[in-house]
Amino acid sequence: MLNRLSAVLALVIFLVCGSISPATAGDKPPPPGPGYIWYCDPSGTGCYWILSSNVPTEPKKPDPGEGPSKTKKPICTFKGAPQACSDAILGNWSNSRQCYMQRENPPPPFDDYRWQGHTDGSIWACTRQQGYDEGEHLVTEWVWLPGEPDTVVIDPVTLAYRAIASMQLAPPLVKSAPGAGQVGLVNMPVWLWVTKTENTWGPIKREASVPGLTVTATAQVAAIDWTMGDGKTVRCKGAGTPYVKSMGIKDSPDCGHRYTKTSSKLKDCKYPVTATARWEIEWQSTLGDTGQINLTQDAATQLRIGEAVPVLVDPEDSAVKVPQKAGCGA
Repeated sequence: MLNRLSAVLALVIFLVCGSISPATAGDKPPPPGPGYIWYCDPSGTGCYWILSSNVPTEPKKPDPGEGPSKTKKPICTFKGAPQACSDAILGNWSNSRQCYMQRENPPPPFDDYRWQGHTDGSIWACTRQQGYDEGEHLVTEWVWLPGEPDTVVIDPVTLAYRAIASMQLAPPLVKSAPGAGQVGLVNMPVWLWVTKTENTWGPIKREASVPGLTVTATAQVAAIDWTMGDGKTVRCKGAGTPYVKSMGIKDSPDCGHRYTKTSSKLKDCKYPVTATARWEIEWQSTLGDTGQINLTQDAATQLRIGEAVPVLVDPEDSAVKVPQKAGCGA
């Protein structure tokens, strides 16, 4: 464990990877040294050189009749001695560099010497302990890298959020009957539903990786909460049933509402309606970690609700005028 009580912090300029440049599978720069292998990140973020000892491997498939296999967590060592794989302040341990690696955030300006002339990638602080007893202190070396360092451990939750970001989850696509431009009636059924797509309803699955660790996240909407604008909220477990005229005047079988008052006194004579999609996202890592993240996405619409006006009809008058309610137009 590194000693945070050290009195001296030595900063040593560490120029590395001078020959490495950001690359794709078809643009391979020369290796920075012996023992490196060309590695392409499965998440599609790019390709880069990493030490052969740190190339991630697929878990061994169990033989028929055996129980499921489980990937063993790697061991972190410093000069052969056990070392904590992560530090809340300094970052995650790299066995190849023998230091904790942490990205500089915010990054220094591009005219800073640590960029070595690059305008992409990231600057990383590589921090280790040196000296003995009273002479122990921390040494930081500044490293430019085109991608992620070969740290043994990274917080899997961070990768889970990266996977979620790549899903590009969107607000629900709301539908209703009556719909936009139509007028519903007090005490008559209102049907509510959403159109399903991969990134507005799910299920949707994405991965995020660094060398040695992959997190897979799967997202699905668990429910839609419809805030109807009259003080009521309707929770629908499913997407709802689209309305068609052949269904007549009856309640939705799974997602609907009835208003008891008109919207004539509201702004624009319409009820403000908000549909909140509640996403449940399960994630798991190749090191056996699991978790759940809950997110919401909102979409808004408006519903105009009027009331039926009773009319007395004179059987001898062929031109009967229907009285109109004041406000909101016809």
